[in-house]
Amino acid sequence: MIFNLAVILSLQLAGEALARGLGLPAPGPVVGMALLLVAFMLRPGLAARMQETTRGILSHLSLLFVPAGVGVITHAEALGQTGPALLAAIVLSTALALAAGALSFVAVARLTAKTGARE
Repeated sequence: MIFNLAVILSLQLAGEALARGLGLPAPGPVVGMALLLVAFMLRPGLAARMQETTRGILSHLSLLFVPAGVGVITHAEALGQTGPALLAAIVLSTALALAAGALSFVAVARLTAKTGARE
């Protein structure tokens, strides 16, 4: 488990260093996650080895939302001023994401149905 956590944190650190050093527009942890994916693709056994550790981390993921909740409460005044616009943005972006997902599913279903009919 220590090795698995060391791999995760090392790749996150490498991602942060790459993102800052190269001036990438992506956050360092996202770059680190991409590096982790590459590591999994190069060494498939690594993914199987890390599965138990990652499940443990994901089962306690809700703890990571506590700091975000504290931040929201800390900035409640600013949230009150921009609340309606923020709510509209969240509702609209959620609706657009659902629509995009549904349309993508329909397009892929039609494409695979045509491909399946040819074979």
